[in-house]
Amino acid sequence: MTESANPKLFEEVTISTTPIFEGKIISLQVDTVKLPNGATATRELIKHPGAVAVLALTPDDKMLVVEQYRKPIEKSQIEIPAGKLDAGEAPEGAARRELVEETGYTCGSIRLLSSFYTSPGFADEIIHLYVAEGLIKGEATPDEDEFLTLEAITLEQAQAYIREQRISDAKTIMAVQAWQIYKLTGSY
Repeated sequence: MTESANPKLFEEVTISTTPIFEGKIISLQVDTVKLPNGATATRELIKHPGAVAVLALTPDDKMLVVEQYRKPIEKSQIEIPAGKLDAGEAPEGAARRELVEETGYTCGSIRLLSSFYTSPGFADEIIHLYVAEGLIKGEATPDEDEFLTLEAITLEQAQAYIREQRISDAKTIMAVQAWQIYKLTGSY
């Protein structure tokens, strides 16, 4: 299947929106839409401000990860540093901020690898994935409700963590794959 040259192909036109919940991070709404065939349907939508994630590589070729408890899945996860965008915040600035907050590291260079939607069937959350290099160690400053540990792991450890499902979130798996491609080809 090839991607359509027309991003509006099969567009669903919003007829009405009913707000259901407005939270600190997300909101939920139900839209009534007109389908391409003229019929109507409802869509339950989660609205999210967007997020960033950072593939942070140390000079000795290790990836910085944090382990923290994730309530929706009721277990601890090992993930790359990440967080939501603050209102009006540029993604690159947010990536630099999250790197410092969660790991204490600053970086000499940072570059966007990809931006992707996490679950476009019901949410508009987009994650901007960056690679950070030239890391300089500092002091982490996590949010007051954020409890995490920092680890620097090899590519082989990351792959083992994926097999063990200690890493099982899409952004971190995607970062590990990008790192593997870089090691094989020299480019992301």
